[in-house]
Amino acid sequence: MSGEEKDTDERQGIQSIEVGVPLLRVLANHGAPMMLRDLARVAGMPAAKAHRYLVSLARTGLVIQDASGRYDLGPFALELGLASLARLDAVKAAEAALDALAEEIGETVALAVWGNMGPTIVRWVESRRPINVNLRTGAVMPLLNSAIGLCFVAFFDSPLLRARLDSELTIQARASAEPVSVARARIDLLVAEARQQGMSRAVGSVLPGINAFCSPVFDHEGKMVIAITGLGPASLFPADWDGAIPRAIRGAAGQISRRLGWKA
Repeated sequence: MSGEEKDTDERQGIQSIEVGVPLLRVLANHGAPMMLRDLARVAGMPAAKAHRYLVSLARTGLVIQDASGRYDLGPFALELGLASLARLDAVKAAEAALDALAEEIGETVALAVWGNMGPTIVRWVESRRPINVNLRTGAVMPLLNSAIGLCFVAFFDSPLLRARLDSELTIQARASAEPVSVARARIDLLVAEARQQGMSRAVGSVLPGINAFCSPVFDHEGKMVIAITGLGPASLFPADWDGAIPRAIRGAAGQISRRLGWKA
């Protein structure tokens, strides 16, 4: 066999694996054991053919068959899933998407995580047209009036966050001489809006003349792990929820979430 023929043969792969994998994908998406006829129908293959593949998959531990005859993912499939998740790092998984987002929208973007002091920027990618803001990697964002902070308030569940939120509300109420209940009611409205839109927004509240949108990234358990944000001058960064920039930010966050195993 020539070198060219060998390369072509290697690229062809093993067809039986490619045919059998859709059965695993159907089981993974279904979320419950399935009868052979239903599994075969969804996978788009005859039941007899599906059965042959399931026999081999069962021998490897990728599927199991319970006493009622239903098929489900097996112990080896669980091992593979856990091993894959163990190799995932949310920030690392987001880096490529963040760079692509910065290129797509042409504005400054950043990643933030929940740190000891609150929402903390861990990655910062400036646009080709740098904006004059005093924010960089390591900056801790306020919860009450920043897009990143509001995103964590809306989607991140933590006793530490609730304690920090109470502290910021108290400080703000003292500074403005308004009851804490009034400040909390205002935040509750912003949180409800963020949850409805799937992202938060700040319109010149932290940095005058600068707008920002921030979208949560979820892991395989549906827990928020990082926030991805974009910001820019109000003249070039419209505050419209349905604008191209917020759509791009939501899309990037969804892409990263799926990479981490999240399913809407």
